[in-house]
Amino acid sequence: MKHEIFYRPEGAYVGDVIPFQENGNVYLYYLLENRKDKNSGTPWSLLTTNDYAHFQDYNIAFSSGGIEEIDFNCYTGSVVTDEKGNHHLFYTGNNPKMIDENGKSQQFIMHAISYDDMNSWHRKYNCTFGPGIGYEKYDWRDPFVFKDENNVWRMLITARKNYGPERRRGVIAQYKSNNLYDWEESEIFWDPNRFVAMECPEVFKWGDWWYLIYSEFTDKFTTRYRMSKGLDGPWFAPEKDTIDGRAFYASKSTFLKGRRYFTGWISTKTNENDDGDWQWAGNIATLEAKQKDDGTLAFSLPSSLKNKFKEELPISIEKKVLNSWDSYKYILSKEEIPNTAYIKANINIGKNTKECGLLLRASEDGNENYAIRLEPNQSRMVFDRWPRKQTGNEQWQVSGDVPFYLELERPCNLQEGAHKIEILLEGSIAMIILDDEISLSTRVYNRQTGRIGYFSNDGKMTLTNLEVKTLKQ
Repeated sequence: MKHEIFYRPEGAYVGDVIPFQENGNVYLYYLLENRKDKNSGTPWSLLTTNDYAHFQDYNIAFSSGGIEEIDFNCYTGSVVTDEKGNHHLFYTGNNPKMIDENGKSQQFIMHAISYDDMNSWHRKYNCTFGPGIGYEKYDWRDPFVFKDENNVWRMLITARKNYGPERRRGVIAQYKSNNLYDWEESEIFWDPNRFVAMECPEVFKWGDWWYLIYSEFTDKFTTRYRMSKGLDGPWFAPEKDTIDGRAFYASKSTFLKGRRYFTGWISTKTNENDDGDWQWAGNIATLEAKQKDDGTLAFSLPSSLKNKFKEELPISIEKKVLNSWDSYKYILSKEEIPNTAYIKANINIGKNTKECGLLLRASEDGNENYAIRLEPNQSRMVFDRWPRKQTGNEQWQVSGDVPFYLELERPCNLQEGAHKIEILLEGSIAMIILDDEISLSTRVYNRQTGRIGYFSNDGKMTLTNLEVKTLKQ
């Protein structure tokens, strides 16, 4: 299908996104993943936007260096502008043929320059460098370059020490430069002694706070953030330090017109099946961050995306109080919702309610559905499917010990009273926002049609308003 909301190139997939903003336009460079042709290498492709709702596709903007070159794969990096107006592209170079003494593929930091508004790039192979003493050779990637408050260029690098517990060696290495060409190793930027690696690091200042963004590459795969009053730390984790769940990965950000936007990719699953494994790369997706009074971040849908949905659909659904203190109760719409839609539901949660929420793409009798379930006593929102995966033909042969999709839970405050749930739905993708603060993205492959509904289990819930809009035909 054509993706008007969550972009994906025809016949390929979106990998890590590298945002760069200039003159009111955002350049969304991304790693082009071609799963069918492993001899093509990994180039950077380019989308541009000035509102995160409408995009112009420029296809490949920075090509693979070639099958025999050190940058056969051009992996994640960053783009900056120098004092003369020249653009500098820093990236990760990799060629599976080039291995170290342990038989592992090496990674290098590389550099290219554009003198003509990023229309062409000139590779500076003589500026290539690998890790220094004390670092592993095959985890040396994702250079993020920025200028600090003392006018010094800094480069943050995803790296691993070559000593210590094997799964706790991940660090963010740091290099410094006065001219963008000559880089000197500096002190480690962050060494948490916790992760295999922290991918796609970036820092930025917003008001009085510095933010460190990174994608955890350990037992969890998700983008996190930390905060500090100073660029050199210490970096502490807020109570809710994740941007989304498992499906939304490698998110990086930029300011546009005074607003901060985080862009990543929503992972596909093997065989396009809900029960498949998460894969690298997928469709592009963007969240807008709002800075709260205490400096922590809230994440919501860009208003420009919501405004694309102009045609409101009449939905016949009874709005009432569901009292279900000893049972499970639900109400469904009479109509099916479109495959692509924006949905907004206003609900009221009663005191001491155990579970309640929305049903998505439900069957006529409600026996099959996706569920956005709010669990006040657990302070979380989860994504679930009913029935769950069946492991055999007998009634008991279901994955009943799995209470919801693993890694699709989000911490949230679910006090008694009013709440808002928004859903951006396109084909196999659902992006869910709770109370303009908590984001949860996922795939919904197995059910492409169905009704909207709401439910309560051992509690009380009221649906006060429901809007369903679609793209204007």
